[in-house]
Amino acid sequence: MLPLNVHHTAIAVRDLDAALADLEAQYGVTPAYREVIEEQGVEEAMVPLGGSHLQLLMPLGEDTPVGRFLASRGEGLHHVALQVADIEAALSHLTDAGARLVDEKPRIGGGGHRIAFVHPKALAGTLIELVEVS
Repeated sequence: MLPLNVHHTAIAVRDLDAALADLEAQYGVTPAYREVIEEQGVEEAMVPLGGSHLQLLMPLGEDTPVGRFLASRGEGLHHVALQVADIEAALSHLTDAGARLVDEKPRIGGGGHRIAFVHPKALAGTLIELVEVS
């Protein structure tokens, strides 16, 4: 079994500023940081919540993964991210277990962390992101 922690839960939004204003007004929380990740076609904001984070994702365009997600499903839960100590070992374990992967090799994500996605068909239609914190 892999040692796992919930790193963050991601919500896709159309308007990041509006979503952050709602979070602050309703829950009194603000992001630790915001950044644009061109390679993934998103602007993200990470809001600390207890020992985890809430990640808000806004697409940089309609023809990006999050842009297509919003067009087909609307705003809401996009993925759950699990923190792993060794992302290569986690990917190997998942491959051996027969899980369908989106990324067979890690790539760089927000915060400079190494990430990889597991296909939603591997677990009840839910996109899972693996995060190895640098």
